Amino acid sequence: MLAHDLPRRLIALAAFTLLAAGAWYLLESIGADYVLAKTGIFLFVLFFLLGSGVWIGLALMGVAYIGVEAFTSRPAGDAMITTIWTTSSSWTLTALPLFIWMGEILFRTRLSEDMFKGLAPWLARLPGGLLHTNVVGCTIFAAVSGSSAATLTTVGKMSIPELRKRNYPEFMTIGTLAGSATLGLMIPPSLTLIVYGVTINESITKLFIAGIVPGLVLALMFMGYIAAWHYVRPDQRPDPEPPMSLRDKLWNSRFLIPVLCLVTAVIGSMYLGLATPTEAASIGVIGAMVLAAAQGSLTWATFTASLMGAVRTSAMVAFILMGAAFLSLSMGFTGLPRALAGWIASMHLSVFTLIAALTVFYIIIGMFLDGISSVVLTMAVIEPMVNVPAFQELGFSMIWFGIFIVVVVEMAQITPPIGFNLFVLQGMTRHQMSYIAKAALPMFLIMVLMVGVLVIFPELATWLPETARKGPGG
Repeated sequence: MLAHDLPRRLIALAAFTLLAAGAWYLLESIGADYVLAKTGIFLFVLFFLLGSGVWIGLALMGVAYIGVEAFTSRPAGDAMITTIWTTSSSWTLTALPLFIWMGEILFRTRLSEDMFKGLAPWLARLPGGLLHTNVVGCTIFAAVSGSSAATLTTVGKMSIPELRKRNYPEFMTIGTLAGSATLGLMIPPSLTLIVYGVTINESITKLFIAGIVPGLVLALMFMGYIAAWHYVRPDQRPDPEPPMSLRDKLWNSRFLIPVLCLVTAVIGSMYLGLATPTEAASIGVIGAMVLAAAQGSLTWATFTASLMGAVRTSAMVAFILMGAAFLSLSMGFTGLPRALAGWIASMHLSVFTLIAALTVFYIIIGMFLDGISSVVLTMAVIEPMVNVPAFQELGFSMIWFGIFIVVVVEMAQITPPIGFNLFVLQGMTRHQMSYIAKAALPMFLIMVLMVGVLVIFPELATWLPETARKGPGG
């Protein structure tokens, strides 16, 4: 396979070298002060590298290297080494691999089976029945995972067969699962919020706490959609579940106790100021191992598999962050962020118009990039536009903007052609991508509505962090 791809990649590399050299020569000939030319060469190199299949981290470094070489006298290699070391040695980033590892451990337990057994008796009598297990199950697992894909796979591997067995409509099963799994990006511990916080030097603890209320509100909106379907399409309802006594419901709830204790320990320790995100992540890893051992799921094979899975994901994210940090430095030298922010300011757009434009912008780039890449690639340019008094006066702090970013990045998870949740669901259900995307469309529209709710009520994202106790993590 690699040998087959080698000629194509060599041709792409040669074409890139010739075109980059031509663009560089053109830029030098017209003068380095032309912002449009700077923007052009940056975008050209970036999209060429991304389109050629190069890793995103390498693509970002390639763009940054050309920017430093073309527009400054500073040695590009020295700048790259210094920036990468400074970024990768951040203590805040240590929470990232630990939270990833916690999710990997729990992914390999019987957590999904236990959650379904514990939730089904309580949710079966609600309008929409057991479809609510998709939303509530994803909400609970999101609080111990941080990954949308892990949330989708863990909940879906149990709920899909159970809902099919009970004759729930396939499009509702798939659509609600696709949308609900995106809660893994918002409800803490969120990997996207960690990356956002590191990128703009914001408190990870405050960002985590800020995601709780909007995440729960979005989950309630998803459940409202299920209830509306129940009443609008009564012909599609499956047979009701047999009644269960209160005693049996309480007895089945014992399956939820371990995961709820783990959620309380991780999130509660940060909210009360008892632990930093890194310390809370350590508590989570230990708690996940104890839970897995109690279930009999912790073997040497699952331990090593979870560890290697965490290493692979953490290395990928770290590589992207390194490239993004170098790109931010390079763009700072060229003055692109300041120039673009000044250009936007000269248009005299209202705050709400700018938010609407950014929503459309992130939806579009989310069609082609994953959430973390979208954040690190754009924040160097976007932050100067939004970190201004006009935003702050309306309650749109950088904490609020982080939650806004997560909501629009969640949309990207169920937006073709690169929506990752769609690919995961396609592998689990064998449906066509178009069918899954159509089933997930109502959830996408609910997320668009959620952006409007956040704009109208910014306190949803800012109130809880303001009430949290300050601890060792700030």
